[in-house]
Amino acid sequence: MSEAGSERKVGNPLWLLAELTYRCPLHCVYCSNPVDYTRYGAELSTDEWVRVLREARALGCAQLGFSGGEPLLRDDLEALVQEAHRLGYYTNLITSGVGLNERRIAALKAGGLDHIQLSFQDSTRELNDFLSHTRTFDLKYRMAQLIKAHGYPMVLNVVLHRQNIDHVEQILEMAEKLGAEYVELANTQYYGWAFVNRDHLLPSREQLERAEAATQRFREKVGDRMRIYFVVPDYYANRPKACMNGWGSVFVCVCPDGVVLPCHEARGLPGLTFPSVREASLQWIWYESPAFNRYRGEGWMKAPCRSCPERVKDFGGCRCQAYLLTGDPANADPVCDLSPYHRVVTEAVARAQRPTAAARPILFRDDRNARALSEAQAPLAQ
Repeated sequence: MSEAGSERKVGNPLWLLAELTYRCPLHCVYCSNPVDYTRYGAELSTDEWVRVLREARALGCAQLGFSGGEPLLRDDLEALVQEAHRLGYYTNLITSGVGLNERRIAALKAGGLDHIQLSFQDSTRELNDFLSHTRTFDLKYRMAQLIKAHGYPMVLNVVLHRQNIDHVEQILEMAEKLGAEYVELANTQYYGWAFVNRDHLLPSREQLERAEAATQRFREKVGDRMRIYFVVPDYYANRPKACMNGWGSVFVCVCPDGVVLPCHEARGLPGLTFPSVREASLQWIWYESPAFNRYRGEGWMKAPCRSCPERVKDFGGCRCQAYLLTGDPANADPVCDLSPYHRVVTEAVARAQRPTAAARPILFRDDRNARALSEAQAPLAQ
């Protein structure tokens, strides 16, 4: 174990995110997948994923998210759900709904799937289909009804940003009509494709305040019938989030090609070689690999984080955000107003208050744009 990791006892992981594939029929402008996802190798086979599930459960993982891309593009999803149920996981399918049908949801239910989270891009067909670059609104609506009909709690996720945040009231009315018990209004966090498209997506402070007020009014209207979570964008906070409850603390992500990460955005960090389950056991990766130990503890911290009393709460913030905004993942997360780089965030927020024509057109998440961004090898936002 590295010096940084040896400063505190490393517990076992609790939450496994299985990113089954980077393939996706949608082309969302804020997708969290790597912008260079076309560079990566062949997906893990069914047998390899079964081994991952067993190793992660033996380590202590109890919650399992099947994600992507679109996990329903894997024709072995039902078999993996069945194995996960047998192992004792609480399982969650994170899906756009594309690929779901009566036969598959019945098989998933029989296999023991506990939870389905369905995404919408907006409450209107026009904007939903524009933001995903697909004609999927009507399908999503039918899939929401299908999920409800099969006895699952209705859990909706809508990513908010400048293009749709003024529709919060209509989004919540749609959720109520669909019988949603849980709604996550997840303001965009600026990684992956959202970072590329930040100038098109970061809302103004006025928009954010209106959306929060509309959400609170709706909470008062529906009471306990619907739980509504409103996630504020990092850029409008003055302290960083405790990203994944600390690097390599409770969360482990296995990518489609078997690479293992302490968070789903860490793949782009420089100077780290993340191991693969094709080359090492998950136990060694979690406890012993240099990459997982790199930002554990406090030994890696620079000022002001090293002496800040908040470090035991926020762990210095997000390493990926620090890298994207400052070029050094060991810097204090610029979201923090104590960070010497905080101006990078305040300047981006200031630009969002008076939006003008963006320097580059909006880029949809697709193979052509991924290849172009991979070849560019240049900073995508300043």
